[in-house]
Amino acid sequence: MTRELARRIAVTIGALLLFRLGAHVLLPGLRPGDWLTGGPVAAGAITRLSIVALHLVPYLSAAIIVQLIAMVWGRLSSLERSGERGRRRIARYTLILTLVIASFQAYGIASTLLTIPNVVPDPGDWFVLSATASMVGGVFVLVWLSELIARYGIGNGLALVLSVSILVHVPGDVAGILDLLQSGQISGNLALTHAVFWIVLVALIVFVEGARRNIRVDFAERKVGERVLPARSAVLPIKINSAGYLVPTTVAPWFLFLPLAFLTYILGADAPWIAAAYKHLQLGSPVHMILGSIAVFVLALIYTAYVVDPQHAAESLAKQGGTIPGVAPGEATADYLDRVVSLTTVVGAVYLTALQLIPEIFEPYGVGLPYSMMINGGAALIVVCTVLDLLNQVRDLSLTNPGGERQ
Repeated sequence: MTRELARRIAVTIGALLLFRLGAHVLLPGLRPGDWLTGGPVAAGAITRLSIVALHLVPYLSAAIIVQLIAMVWGRLSSLERSGERGRRRIARYTLILTLVIASFQAYGIASTLLTIPNVVPDPGDWFVLSATASMVGGVFVLVWLSELIARYGIGNGLALVLSVSILVHVPGDVAGILDLLQSGQISGNLALTHAVFWIVLVALIVFVEGARRNIRVDFAERKVGERVLPARSAVLPIKINSAGYLVPTTVAPWFLFLPLAFLTYILGADAPWIAAAYKHLQLGSPVHMILGSIAVFVLALIYTAYVVDPQHAAESLAKQGGTIPGVAPGEATADYLDRVVSLTTVVGAVYLTALQLIPEIFEPYGVGLPYSMMINGGAALIVVCTVLDLLNQVRDLSLTNPGGERQ
């Protein structure tokens, strides 16, 4: 292990430990002893109300909203691709929107806590203000820690924080399943089936995330300044899953529930058909699974078309003197790339749709286990991709000399 690698690992571990420490620092105005005197809220639920209770949700929501706006507003999209200065402006817009979303969510949580008996010893405006400020500050501390890991540590900071949040629930889930096994409430065959299923799922994720559709590109000899670059061949890799996971699965519920929330605000929650709609859209219901799957599938196709823009890729190849063998430059190259991307995107969209149904699809057939809400197919994808990226960076740093040259 090189000194640079050891330093980066130390920074990463330190940042993650700070995150976990913050998860145990309660909001100001809450005292554990007061929660146990009664009331409808269990102490286990209240302990999640730490200064980082909002986690990275406001920041991720803001980033997704900015990306969605960029998809439909060409000016913002061009700003995103204009270089480092443009990306800094995008980051600034994202942080401003994060502040708005986090403030709204934190104020809602703090105001709700006032209505729960025996939770806030001294309810009042000061508690709402201090709790709101603490939760908003917690969000920005997590964003800072993520940036710290990305710059001075190892791995993707946001992905690592998300992965740690997921992994801390695994021991509790395993302990709960073992207790059910010992009490005879579930069979050993069911638990073994689930264990094999998760092992196969992880292997599938590793395979799909590493799969590429490589397109050969030939570059002619060209002169750059005083240098003459010789003719060479390279490959243009296209991932099976170019859409990732967060954008399609995060935005999909918006299409289901935002119109319903708008109609509820206008017509009132007492309307029978609105109550029926909410009932049919509950997690695990057939309607929710069908509509949610369609939304994820369509969003994966749309977002991939934005991320992997064939027209932009064709223009970049033309500027660098690159051509695809047997395909004319310009529009013909864009059309060829569009066909290849479309075929791979369909496979990736089916893959994402299947992942977001896990373990929701187990429940209608009575073969589910008591997983927490954090343990699902998307969580497995996030953790596996984070580990793969971490391994790649460790390998690269291990093969790099202090001078920046590879061994």
